[in-house]
Amino acid sequence: MGGCSSRASVLAIGLLLAGSLGCSTSGAADAYQPDPKLVEAAKKEGQVLLYTTHIVDQIVRPLIKGFQTYVPGVDVKYVRGDGLALTVRLTNEARAGRVQSDVWCLVDSVGPVLHGGFAAEFEVPSAKGLPGSLVDPNKRWVATNLGVRSAAYNTQLVPKEHAPRSYQDLLDPRWKGKIVWNPKSMTGAWGFIATVMKSMGDEQGMNYLRALAKQDVVPLPIAIRAVLDRVIAGEYAIGLEMNNTHAAISEAQGAPVKWVPLDPVSQTLQVAGVTKGAPHPNAARLLIDFMVSPAGQQIFRDNDYLPMHPDINAKIPELRPEQGGYRAVVYSPDEIDSESLRWAKIYEELFR
Repeated sequence: MGGCSSRASVLAIGLLLAGSLGCSTSGAADAYQPDPKLVEAAKKEGQVLLYTTHIVDQIVRPLIKGFQTYVPGVDVKYVRGDGLALTVRLTNEARAGRVQSDVWCLVDSVGPVLHGGFAAEFEVPSAKGLPGSLVDPNKRWVATNLGVRSAAYNTQLVPKEHAPRSYQDLLDPRWKGKIVWNPKSMTGAWGFIATVMKSMGDEQGMNYLRALAKQDVVPLPIAIRAVLDRVIAGEYAIGLEMNNTHAAISEAQGAPVKWVPLDPVSQTLQVAGVTKGAPHPNAARLLIDFMVSPAGQQIFRDNDYLPMHPDINAKIPELRPEQGGYRAVVYSPDEIDSESLRWAKIYEELFR
C-alpha cells in the first residue's frame, strides 16, 4: 500500500481541478426532461417532504434549487437526521396513521423501513437502464450516491512516515487510545468490522479485531462528519470509516487531514424511496427521478458527493476505488439488513 499516501495527497489538487473534469458530463446534465404527466400531477400536490441523512448545506439545498429549476411550483421541505432517528420517526408516524414524509434517503436502517412495510413500490424514468446493483429488484429503492470509507488521520499529530498504510498498521502501540469511530453504525464500527471479516475471513478477521480491541478505540456516537471534525481538531489521531469526500473537502480547505484507503475500503449505497401512504406520491416520484437523473447526479458530483450514475464522473477520480487503484467491499441495503446484527454483536463482544 505504498501508493496510498500519494493518492491521498492529490485529493486537494483534484478538488481545485474539478471544473475541468466535469466537461464531459455537462451535456448529459442539461438533458433532463421530466415526464409531463408526472410534473402535472406533482404540481397539483404542490409540495414534497424529504427525510434524509444528507448534509443540508452541502447537497440538500443544491438539489432543491436544481429540482425547482426544472419543476417550478413544487415546494420541497426536508427533515435531516441520522438513519436511526429517521427510521424511528417513519415508524411512529406510520403506526399512528399520520404519515408525514414523502421521500426517505438512507444508508443504513433501510431494512426496518422495508420490513415494516413503510416503503411503497415505485418506478421512475431516470432509473431505467441503471445497473441492477443500483436499483431494488422489488422496486422499493434506488441509489442516489456512493459512500466510500476508510481511515483518515491528523497530519499535525501523525508524521507522514508513521501514517497508517494497512490494517496491521493500526495495531502499532503508538495509536493506543488515539483512534476513534462511531460505535453503532454501518458508517462506523459495524462497517469496519464487516470489511475486516469479509476481506480476512472469519478466523483471521476475529483474531485481528481482538488485537484491535486492545488499542482502546474510542467510541463517539455522532455522525461520521462530526467524528472527522474531532480528528481535524486534534482530539484524536486517526478516525476509522471516514468518508473520503468529507476528508477531501476539508483537506482542500487547508485542514490538517488526509484520507488513506486501507485496502480494501468499505463502499455503501445511499438510497431513496417513496414512503407508503405518502401525502404527495407523485411529487415524491418526481423528486427521486430528478435525483437519479444525470442532471441530479451532476449536482451530487459538483457538491462533493460521489455520484452513483455510471455516466457521471467523480469530481476527484481517485475517490472511486476502481480509479484509485484499491479494492472495495461493496454492501447493498439488503446485505446490511441481513448482516448488521452479526457485526453489531461482534462489536459488543470485543469492543465494549
